[in-house]
Amino acid sequence: MNPEAEYPAVGALGQAQSAEPSAAVPVPVVTEAPVPESAAAKSVARIMSVAYELFSQRGVRDVGVNELIERSGVAKATFYRHFPSKDSLVLAFLEQRDKQWTVNAIVSEARRRGSTPTEQLLAIFDVFGDWFLREDFEACSFINVLLEMGPAHPLGQASIDYLAKIRGHVQALAEEAGLQRPDEFARSWHILMKGSIISATEGDMQAAKRAQQMAGWLIEHHR
Repeated sequence: MNPEAEYPAVGALGQAQSAEPSAAVPVPVVTEAPVPESAAAKSVARIMSVAYELFSQRGVRDVGVNELIERSGVAKATFYRHFPSKDSLVLAFLEQRDKQWTVNAIVSEARRRGSTPTEQLLAIFDVFGDWFLREDFEACSFINVLLEMGPAHPLGQASIDYLAKIRGHVQALAEEAGLQRPDEFARSWHILMKGSIISATEGDMQAAKRAQQMAGWLIEHHR
């Protein structure tokens, strides 16, 4: 399956009439009918929904454009109108993943569960524990894409940037908690987060609890 098959250019408009028009009757201008905004938005939503599911579960390389088009139920022209390449769709997926997973599912939920910044930091691993037990647990897409594409690839670099944003959220909580050297703390904390995800992928269902215990020690070290 070739995920980057080129789509041929859309054909030109019909030819104008050869007869010379009367001066009293203007020649109508023939233009393509614009795609209604709602229809375009629905097409993008369908493509993104399918891409999110497939990329999260199977990674990037294993999913081809033809499968994305077929599963989305859109025409090939529609797909390429919104996403000129597979890479552009992956970038959109990573952005969506950051909003849905990092911000909404992890950070916001951890803040909701804890009443203090320290409790909110530790609650990250409570959220992880629930996530690890889900049947659709799919590990970290940013790590997956980085490992698939490598740090020199634009998609790999984008993944690195999104991983840095995760550390930024942790650093913000560390600063709110009054911890010393919050940047260094965030990097160490992120190692615990990534390590617990890998351990859970291996089948260790206590990975979040183990990481949370070490996280408590790390907090005390930075007080």
